[in-house]
Amino acid sequence: MLWRLTTTELRKMVDTRAGLALLGVTELLALGIVVVQLLAGKPATWTFQAFFFGALTPIGVLLPVLGVLSVSSEWSQRTALTTFALVPRRERVLAAKVLAGCALAALAVGAGALDAALGNLVAAARPHANGSWHVTEATFGAALLVMVLYVLLGVGFGALLQSSPVAIVVYFVLPTAWTVAGRLVSWLHDWASWLDLGTTADSLTRGAWPAGDGWERLAASVALWVGLPLALGLVRVLRSEIK
Repeated sequence: MLWRLTTTELRKMVDTRAGLALLGVTELLALGIVVVQLLAGKPATWTFQAFFFGALTPIGVLLPVLGVLSVSSEWSQRTALTTFALVPRRERVLAAKVLAGCALAALAVGAGALDAALGNLVAAARPHANGSWHVTEATFGAALLVMVLYVLLGVGFGALLQSSPVAIVVYFVLPTAWTVAGRLVSWLHDWASWLDLGTTADSLTRGAWPAGDGWERLAASVALWVGLPLALGLVRVLRSEIK
C-alpha cells in the first residue's frame, strides 16, 4: 500500500504543468552549467566529477521546490479533500510524499551524472582535456545524501506552511538569511557551525563525507531544518481542517 502511495505521489510531482516546467528549467540550467564549464573552464579542469557537481548546483537549488509543492499544493489547489478521502490515514500520505521526495532526489542525481557524462565526452574530443572519469562511491553517496536532505527540507516547509507561495519564499529566504547572519555576525559563528545546514553539509556538496565531528554537526542542523519542520508539519497535517 505504501509503495503504491509512493509511486502515486511521485507521479503527482511530475505530471502537472508546474512540475514539468520546473523539471525542464532545472535540466536546462544543469546542461547550461556544463556548457559554461566547457566554454570558460580550463581543459585541465574538465573531469566527470567537475561536470557532475556543476550540473547538481542548479538541481540542488530548484528541486526542493517540487518537495514544497508536493505537500503545499494539496491546500493551494484544494486537492487535500480528495487525497485524504481516498487515504484517510494522513500520516501514510505524508510518509509517501517523503519517500517520493527521496526517489526524486535519486533520479535527479542520476540525471546530473548523465549531464556530466555528456560534458566529459565532449571535452574528451578537445585537445589538452583532462577527461578523467574517476569517481568514488563516496562522491555519489554524498551527492545523493545532500540532495535528499534538501528535498526533504522542502517537503517539511510545505507540510508546515501549507501555502505554496509562502513555503517557497521561506525555503529560499530563511536558510539563506541564517547562513549570511552566521557568517557576518561574530557571536553567531559557533551556532552556525552546528545549525547552518549550508555549512555542515559543505563537505557533501564537494563529494566527501564529513570528517571529525562533522557528522554530529550535520545531524544537529538536519534536526533543525529537516526534522523539526517535518515533525511540526505532520502535526499540522493531522490536525488541519479540510475544506
